[in-house]
Amino acid sequence: MKIKTLGISFAMMMASTALAQAACEEINIGAAISLTGKYATNGVHTQNGYEFAIKKIDENGGVKIGDKCYKFKVTYYDDESKGDRAATLAERLINQDKVQYMLGPYSSGMTKAIAPVTEKYQIPMIEAEGASRSLFNKGYKYLFAVLSTSEQYLASAVTLAGEKAKEAGKEMSDVKVAIAVENDPFSLDIRAGVMEDAKKAGMKIVIDEKLPRDLSDMTAILTKVKLIKPDLLVVSGHSKGAATAVRQIGEQKIASPMIAMTHCEAADVTGNFGAAANDILCSTQWAETLTYEDPIFGTAANYETEFKAAYPEYGEKKVPYQTAQASAAIYVYKDAFERAGSLDKEKVRDAISATDMKTFYGGIKFSEAGNNVAKPMVLRQIQDGKYNVVAPSAFASHPLNYPRKPGS
Repeated sequence: MKIKTLGISFAMMMASTALAQAACEEINIGAAISLTGKYATNGVHTQNGYEFAIKKIDENGGVKIGDKCYKFKVTYYDDESKGDRAATLAERLINQDKVQYMLGPYSSGMTKAIAPVTEKYQIPMIEAEGASRSLFNKGYKYLFAVLSTSEQYLASAVTLAGEKAKEAGKEMSDVKVAIAVENDPFSLDIRAGVMEDAKKAGMKIVIDEKLPRDLSDMTAILTKVKLIKPDLLVVSGHSKGAATAVRQIGEQKIASPMIAMTHCEAADVTGNFGAAANDILCSTQWAETLTYEDPIFGTAANYETEFKAAYPEYGEKKVPYQTAQASAAIYVYKDAFERAGSLDKEKVRDAISATDMKTFYGGIKFSEAGNNVAKPMVLRQIQDGKYNVVAPSAFASHPLNYPRKPGS
């Protein structure tokens, strides 16, 4: 009888919770996002991160403003990975759909296309996927990014290359660096950051190439790499570029002792190319092994577990950091609305600007320019098919495998 009573009570409590959620009013947020085109893979990861966070917040009582509760609803449009379309859709969301708040698109290029529109209409936009530092020197007052800026992505790889040279008794001027990047704002910032760090250390830039526009073939660049034998090869070309790089590095048996790139997880290089991806260094905004946590999502590891339960298609793959930071953007909105105590977009903008919070994704605090200054980048190395944090040393869970073995 007692068990039955408890069961009825639990059922009534769940029904009451569901009823309360249904009674919550909606806060409509707009998002133009790449669901087709060359950025579609990460566009879908981003949308999944937004929707997972919305569900988690609903389950935890929604957004509380005064004595009312609210839940987020996102109106999505597919920007087809085209900047001009992204800008047009932002105008449509603001003028036709009457949204007062925006979520960012995928990529720095798409964010660059939309930011002038949201700024023009004074619409707050929290974005999770535009890391180019050039976004944060325009004086925008309505753009806020939860992620670290792109020049920081592969800085640790340059530092590691220098450390290994010293261990071998070499001079910094002996270290040769090769760079191959997409011709887009994000990757060009990666290039600038690596070049600045390498030159500051006295290293030589021996290859500095742009990937082909469709990101489908880097054979010519890798032929040069094979001939010149750089100590560090850096590649940045979003998911498609990462897939092409790992595949062709394996095919050509490139012997560079250190290879570092972006978007490994999003491209599922371990699932698609197996041992060819081993010992590659992958920059990441977030890892499930980091000791971050918050009251909604729990620990970073718990986020990974619950997200995979909600999206079983990810299977044994690592949850891409693009997904985690998309969820973090939604969480910042919840926090800002509650601190503002209002739906007034100017009060919400001011509350976003004053954000200073700890989350499963890391610390989030915005500079005056709108970028997050509270969270570091980390580097993971693919070791026997697993992504293990190797740098910076304060976050390392495993030692670095060096030198990388060709086709290992």
